[in-house]
Amino acid sequence: MATGQSLAPFLRLGDSRLYCGTCSWTDPTLVKETDWYPRRSMSAAERLAFYASVFPVVEADSTYYWPPGPELARSWVERTPEGFRLDVKCWSLLTHHPTRTESVWEDLRRELAPEARDKPRVYAHHLEPDALEEAWARFTTALAPLQRSGRLGAVLVQYPPWFTPKRANRDELARLPERLDGLPASVEFRSPRWLSPEERERTTALLSELGLTLVAVDAPPASGLTPVVAVTNPRLAVARFHGRADDTWSGRSRTAAERFRYLYGEEELSSWVPRARQLADAEEVHLLMNNCYRDYGVRNAADLGRLLVEAGARPEPAG
Repeated sequence: MATGQSLAPFLRLGDSRLYCGTCSWTDPTLVKETDWYPRRSMSAAERLAFYASVFPVVEADSTYYWPPGPELARSWVERTPEGFRLDVKCWSLLTHHPTRTESVWEDLRRELAPEARDKPRVYAHHLEPDALEEAWARFTTALAPLQRSGRLGAVLVQYPPWFTPKRANRDELARLPERLDGLPASVEFRSPRWLSPEERERTTALLSELGLTLVAVDAPPASGLTPVVAVTNPRLAVARFHGRADDTWSGRSRTAAERFRYLYGEEELSSWVPRARQLADAEEVHLLMNNCYRDYGVRNAADLGRLLVEAGARPEPAG
């Protein structure tokens, strides 16, 4: 249970709280191929409790592949101390990604278009509008235990490269606050066009108007993505680090850990210290390593935290 557990400190920079962590705590390459966890025989509850004693924030990415239930969210609350932050990646069906048909609730599976029911993967447009809205409602309802406990950092809504800046997609963004029923949300674009010089101001203004957090990304040059540091929500800023390996960015047959297999050097992470200062205009900043191959992510999260302390950030007990 969470009571009595220790919690890693956050970093104070001015009036802002900076939380360094990773985008997964359960990747098999971390659990089975490294000695970062004290014992490989640790239970899921023990691993999350240990993680929370080292880092004060984590992102749950399993929810991208399978929608969570309230019991999963309750278990995360029980396994973490008060003050811990947990960002939750939005289910793929709700963000225009191909989605495993078997991950769709059985009753909603019957609502799929006939031509899609036997396919291994489906898209949101294969559901009738009412069924899609029901899927959104079930997703947000499942996160209620995290929200009530104060542990929910944000729902990460990551859109694919084909989700480009056009009217229909801006309308989709405008519906997010209602669909998420007021849950805090961060938005990551994988299409470089949203933050191109021609679109950047319009995009950041829209997110600010909607109260959505723009995710600043560090990604390989092959992605076409560049870090845009803009605080669009005064309560929360988020940066996610995907490594800089061009050769694995577009690989389709690789696991997520192999795709983001990259260990940042100190000079690369140092370039984010001034950017973190800019993001610190928000009350809270989440700096999340997505290079979760073996212990790369946890090493780099610790490295970035150390660099921030050396630059003047102060560790303070979370809670």
